Amino acid sequence: MQGEERQGLSLAELNRAVADAAPELLGAARRFAPTLAAAEDLVQETVLRAVERRGTFRGEAAPATWLHRILWNLAIDRARRADRELLVADVEAHWRDDHYAVDPAAVAEQAADTDRLRDALVRLPFIYRSAVVLHDSLGWTHPEIADRLGISVDNAKQRVHRGRMLLTTALAEAAERRTVTKGESMRCWDARTRVGDYLDGVLDAGAAAELEAHLAGCPTCPPLYASLVGVTDALGRWRDADTTVPPALAGRIATTLTPPPG
Repeated sequence: MQGEERQGLSLAELNRAVADAAPELLGAARRFAPTLAAAEDLVQETVLRAVERRGTFRGEAAPATWLHRILWNLAIDRARRADRELLVADVEAHWRDDHYAVDPAAVAEQAADTDRLRDALVRLPFIYRSAVVLHDSLGWTHPEIADRLGISVDNAKQRVHRGRMLLTTALAEAAERRTVTKGESMRCWDARTRVGDYLDGVLDAGAAAELEAHLAGCPTCPPLYASLVGVTDALGRWRDADTTVPPALAGRIATTLTPPPG
């Protein structure tokens, strides 16, 4: 129980805790991770880590809180490997400049689109992203954030404040980029996930036309597309038409695919 000294969680107790906390864990992960798949991976990794470390649980907090802390630490580790983060010093320099401004209508349009809002959030350093999500999306108070993160209330307020500034700037930059790309509705990630089918000639005509329009106006995707074409062609030239499966390997494959008797 909460507040009592424990010597770990049994698997049955952990299973119940995970079942109860899973929706909230996924909800938190969905706000911190760039995609649903990444959020699901984060939750799964959290559960695996909890299984490995269930013996360290001491009952100093509820099992759900313990699971959230594991997820939190894993999310931080992932965020440290990100390379798309905004530089806090650069953004603050913009906001200190009396001449710095953004288009509120364009920012609001970006923020109203869940995918674009999530893309912008991913660019925030995790400590600011998490603080602004906890406060503005999940409704946590500054003292609650401070208590959960082990920081002062003033520090929690500062993180929320900076997170809002960073997010506004990220959304403004996204709006400017859409202007550069002639307002194409397709996002770069959507375009890049379709390139494989386009190269294979299996993309339907409408989607192919939309992708081609994006490539015609986007400043960053065409070089990536050209590189994919080059790599695909090189691999095609590398193909050996006379390659055959060695008999020994064929036998191992057959054995693997043959169900055991009885």
